[in-house]
Amino acid sequence: MSDLLNDFTLDFEKPVRDLERQIEELQEAEKKTEIDISKEIKALQKKVSSLTKEIYGNLTPWERVLLSRHPQRPHTVDYIDKIITDFHEVAGDRYFANDSSMICGFGYLDDVKVCVVGIEKGRKTKEKVKHNFGMPRPEGYRKAIRVMKMASRFNIPIVSFVDTPGAYPGIGAEERGQSAAIAENLADMFDIEVPMVSVVIGEGGSGGALGIAVTDKVLMMEYSIYSVISPESCASILWADPKKGDVAANSLKLDPNKALELQVIDAIIPEPACGAHRDIDVASETVKKTILKEIKALSKLSVEKLQEHRFNKFRRMGNQTIHDHSGANNFPQ
Repeated sequence: MSDLLNDFTLDFEKPVRDLERQIEELQEAEKKTEIDISKEIKALQKKVSSLTKEIYGNLTPWERVLLSRHPQRPHTVDYIDKIITDFHEVAGDRYFANDSSMICGFGYLDDVKVCVVGIEKGRKTKEKVKHNFGMPRPEGYRKAIRVMKMASRFNIPIVSFVDTPGAYPGIGAEERGQSAAIAENLADMFDIEVPMVSVVIGEGGSGGALGIAVTDKVLMMEYSIYSVISPESCASILWADPKKGDVAANSLKLDPNKALELQVIDAIIPEPACGAHRDIDVASETVKKTILKEIKALSKLSVEKLQEHRFNKFRRMGNQTIHDHSGANNFPQ
């Protein structure tokens, strides 16, 4: 990552980062002067730990959105590099082109052969353009379901990494059947005959995310978001002002705990203090262990039970009625 990305700090992260810089300076000073200031350093470290718990334990929905988009946050390619060995990418949808925003292929998760499908945003400018900022086109979704069906034929479990603001809304994408491609994925994924696990690693936006997330287990990273619409798009529709994204985020209640409560997801994967970008190795290891645990449990089910469970899981969604006891509309006028 570039120095610019390494130095990037969100506003609410600055108090913690400032203290960490003070600790680094004191440690350097201790080495040069050989004066024992370990007590002062330990006191600051204790303060950092306390402040971290306070800040990250009380994030607003909008702060969660910003954290899910953090420039240093690990992407699909990072998790593939860290936890998938002998990965071989598969390209093309056999209809139109290869969509670089959708990464598909096969590799090993420890000793388990898996099919990997993930949406990649890219990090530097050229990478972002190449991967279309993580917004797949129809050919991306067609490639994804082609590879998933191949995995199903060869009895290979499927892992999907979700990180997208939504499917690409461009004219070309619509002309080539964007909505139909996503709809076909939603329908066809119910017929896949192998265990499927998806992980929302950053943003999970709208049908663009759901197009690869109709799986047996849907997991969310602790500081990720999963929503029917991005906050800015929601604000554009409701108030004709995308700058009210923070207001929309509060109204949408973008919190993994709320998604878990509504049974939209099955579990939350804990992240290192301050987020996955602060310790990618630890975050990757946690993700790997969680996915392996889920795959091994799902592998014990028959194909019929697997498909029945998957269908019933999504059929139940939306049957809960949320009562606002205050009697007020969640959306401001």
